Amino acid sequence: MTTVSVKPSQRFQLADWYTNSYLLSTNAERQRDASHQIRQEARVLRNETNNQTIWDEHDNRTRLTERIDTVNQWKEMLDKCLTDLDAEIDALTQMKESAEQNLQAKNLPLDVAIECLTLRDSRRDIDVVNDTVEDELHKEVEVIDATKKALQQKIDQAFEQLCLLQEVRQQLNSDHRGKMETLEIDRGCLSLNVNSPNISLKVNPTRVPNGSSTLQQWDDFSQFNKNRAEAEMKVATELREAIALTIAETNNELEAQRVATEFAFRKQLWEKEKVYSELRWQEKNTLEEIAELQKDIRHLEEDLQRKFLSLKLSHTRLESRTYRPNVELCRDQAQYGLTDEVHQLEATITALKQKMAQAQDALDALYKHLARLQADIACKANFMLLDTKCMDTRRKLTVPAEKFVPEVDTFTRTTNRTLSPLKSRQLELA
Repeated sequence: MTTVSVKPSQRFQLADWYTNSYLLSTNAERQRDASHQIRQEARVLRNETNNQTIWDEHDNRTRLTERIDTVNQWKEMLDKCLTDLDAEIDALTQMKESAEQNLQAKNLPLDVAIECLTLRDSRRDIDVVNDTVEDELHKEVEVIDATKKALQQKIDQAFEQLCLLQEVRQQLNSDHRGKMETLEIDRGCLSLNVNSPNISLKVNPTRVPNGSSTLQQWDDFSQFNKNRAEAEMKVATELREAIALTIAETNNELEAQRVATEFAFRKQLWEKEKVYSELRWQEKNTLEEIAELQKDIRHLEEDLQRKFLSLKLSHTRLESRTYRPNVELCRDQAQYGLTDEVHQLEATITALKQKMAQAQDALDALYKHLARLQADIACKANFMLLDTKCMDTRRKLTVPAEKFVPEVDTFTRTTNRTLSPLKSRQLELA
């Protein structure tokens, strides 16, 4: 009898075999479900993180753009403020130099007044009196000293204000440079993207740097600089106006004495110059009218000669037609036309002669009136020359206007400048 050999091993029941297959199948389905859930969650996470990253980058790019606009607006305001500040510094500097020139110019009238007082100390006996002239000279010295003190005070104030303006300008310039550097950095950041070659991870990039300021502090700093600059420019503008007013007042005070003593002469001379100008204008128009009238007389003479030639032509034609033979000697239309032409030419010649006579009479009248005008102009020129000499004589008693020109003979210069036009007019009339 044959026996079957059985391999010694563990034997499972059929139920265990079915159970094992079921477990493997269910576990595979569960693992696949778990994997599918993880994949879906990963996709959701990727979408959400990608969107969040894109929006965060877009928001920060927008913030950078807005920040650049804000900084650029401040930079432009600082640019304008610096431009206005430079213009104000130049204007105040020019006004300060003008005040210094006016202060320097006061030395000449002061020297002249002191020289006059010194010369008057040479008076003798009863002539050594405190008269009005001496009082006016002392008053002039006091006025000059007061004006010099006022001008020096304004010059000192202008110097101090220029120092403040320069200080403000340095602060504005520093703030402006900071804005320029910030714009350069922020614009560089705005130009970066994920594909830029110069991006990298940094150590602790979210730290707060030392010396950081708040947005309000940043805005207040620039606003303070701008407000201070505007305030200092306002003070400088008012100071410039005050300096200009002081210069005008001091010049007017120094000019008052000379103007008072010479006003009447100047007024009279102005009236005579006005009449003189009117007569010169009439002379010019009369000469022009004479030239036009002479030209018209020549035209009348030429027309008269042409009319005589036309009359000769008509006479010759009429005379020649009288030699027509027999019945051909008829009074035709040509005969009547030539006769009318002769009468018309004779009337025209008569009218031209009359008009030429009238024009010649008018020309003679113009020549006579021109002679009277030129004679009157000579009288007016001589009158103005005498008035100018009187004004020059009056200038010996007071300080002349030309005293502000150093190292110049003011009387000679004034006299020559005033008399030269009158002498040239007299030479023209001569």
